[in-house]
Amino acid sequence: MLLGQQSWAFKNKPRIISTGVVGGPFEARGALADDFDILHDDIWLGQESFEKAEKKLLEDACEKAIQKSGKTKNEINFFFSGDLMNQIISSSFTARTLCIPYIGIFGACSTSMAGLALAAYLVETGGARYVLTAASSHNSSVNKQYRYPTEYGAQNPPTAQWTVTGAGAALVGLEGNGPFIIGATIGRVVDLGISDPFNMGAAMAPAAVDTIEAHFLDFQIDPSHYDLIATGDLGQVGHRIAADLLTERGIQIQQEKFTDCGLLIYKDSQQVGAGASGCACSAVVTYGHLLNRMNRGELKRILVVATGALLSPLSYQQKETIPCIAHAVAIERGD
Repeated sequence: MLLGQQSWAFKNKPRIISTGVVGGPFEARGALADDFDILHDDIWLGQESFEKAEKKLLEDACEKAIQKSGKTKNEINFFFSGDLMNQIISSSFTARTLCIPYIGIFGACSTSMAGLALAAYLVETGGARYVLTAASSHNSSVNKQYRYPTEYGAQNPPTAQWTVTGAGAALVGLEGNGPFIIGATIGRVVDLGISDPFNMGAAMAPAAVDTIEAHFLDFQIDPSHYDLIATGDLGQVGHRIAADLLTERGIQIQQEKFTDCGLLIYKDSQQVGAGASGCACSAVVTYGHLLNRMNRGELKRILVVATGALLSPLSYQQKETIPCIAHAVAIERGD
């Protein structure tokens, strides 16, 4: 059901039946290592290229989510997935392996919640019984495409963020004991003129704030409704900017209830610049750490606001500014 201008309320309460969360060796040394299903000790994953390694991460996450659900691939109606590679090849090649009807989506690092919102909408309206949704990224494949190859050893400014090597997948349906997907707010593209690809947090923060404000307005609620509000990958810089912008708009979120996936996944000793980013960032933190906290009874309602910078190497070379977007999904602990 449509609420307000840009939100959906899910009265049938689609559930996250199962998840699969996979990471690499750097994530295995991080703060949330215990929340992964699979952790690889080889950045190559035994593959011939970083791009093939990313595909393997995504395949592993999807296979794990399916395995944990007890369903077969033939029972799953649709597969939504996206990543940061040109033409989302990690997702499309994984779809080739899975042989599940597939729709590729691109929202940059907002892809995880875009996919979860769409999956919930299809299940809510009877368009599908089960939908698998996923997102992935790989530090070295992303660096090679957007910045400099890892082997080059380029130095990043303090505002830059570390792309997560990992993948997260969730199977959505109406049955089971998993958490409910209560609603979603689809974001608008926001561009305040930032063109520095090494400062994504500052570029994406206004989009996150715009979506959070729209969510509260459409659902006629305030921040106290949630035990935790987590943005996707704003990092230290973007998180501070988002907090300031929310205050300017009269939205007061208690500091302990406002966090960022890019600040949670790594330890301070890992030296990741301003924090983490990548399609896998919000996917693995949400489907692993945050849902585990819900299952332990620590959280009842959360709002995950995944953020994405919609640039490409081509747009950067043509000196375009960075359009950004954020999609929010409200999740509630199941009975």
